[in-house]
Amino acid sequence: MAFPPMQPAADADQARQHTYHDGTSRTVQVSEREIPYPEGRLIISRTDLNGVLTHANDAFIELSGYTREELIGQPHAILRHPDMPRAAFKDLWDTMKAGKKWHGYVKNLRKDGSHYWVYATAVPNIRNGQTVGYTSVRRKPSRKKIEELSAVYKEWKAAEGST
Repeated sequence: MAFPPMQPAADADQARQHTYHDGTSRTVQVSEREIPYPEGRLIISRTDLNGVLTHANDAFIELSGYTREELIGQPHAILRHPDMPRAAFKDLWDTMKAGKKWHGYVKNLRKDGSHYWVYATAVPNIRNGQTVGYTSVRRKPSRKKIEELSAVYKEWKAAEGST
């Protein structure tokens, strides 16, 4: 994967190596700054069967910090925050490849190294009986669930590191 370069903000003071499902890796600049999810907005994106972005709505562009041109044609994993456990995305892909709807909380990495949380629903796009891609709709997440899942995700990440 060849991601566009990040443009880290001054508070992006942690350089973290991040490895993706296909084995490629990149160094990402991360800060502890959370960008609040915008009230009344839905983030919508579509990908092909391999998770490569084919559509991103304006809310997605704004919250990610990337331009539309930087996002379209890139793997959706460009937004994967290094705090997110692999198990969460394995469940997402296993569920969607089985033709089912997936729901979950995701911490996303912005272009500047800050992050934002979403409650995501992802579904297969089916045409003439065949899955042709996937659509994801994200909405404002529950703060209580974020707090609960942050601890769970931290445990999962620790377990992944020991395998």
